Amino acid sequence: MRDASRNKGLLRCAQEEMPEGIKLVIADIADIPFYVEGREKPESVVALAEGVKTADALVLAVPEYNYSVAPALKNALDWLSREPGEILAGKPAAMMGAGGGMGTSRAQYHLRQSCVYLDIRVLNRPEVFANAFSDAFTAQGDVSGSAEGRKLREKVAALMNALKDRVEKGA
Repeated sequence: MRDASRNKGLLRCAQEEMPEGIKLVIADIADIPFYVEGREKPESVVALAEGVKTADALVLAVPEYNYSVAPALKNALDWLSREPGEILAGKPAAMMGAGGGMGTSRAQYHLRQSCVYLDIRVLNRPEVFANAFSDAFTAQGDVSGSAEGRKLREKVAALMNALKDRVEKGA
């Protein structure tokens, strides 16, 4: 949710590395309140749901807090899971994340468990786990031009190409 977030930087990198003819729109989930059953659906959720409904696939940048999924991301998925028509079911998705020494491997594992229930079809490979505190990122959170940054950019590009292939296969 921060402008200098390395996970937001991964999403900007994914936008740049998308195969020709593919567009990535980065959703802003900062204004989505915590899900409470019976609460009126806010406009921020309506807008997010409309974007998901029209998307061919999802790209999930997964921050890790306390060895698990960041509450804001999980909360957005909780709201979306209550939409009529199960808008997440069968949706292809790519997952990546930047965090401590292990990237966001623990959070991605936990989010995959939720995705199973939601029937989101997350790619198994390639995996993108980035160390947010390495030379791969600039102080502004963007993927850098360093050797580590170039390697990370290649991994993100490979993930975006795999997602394109999954969408084209319809699986």
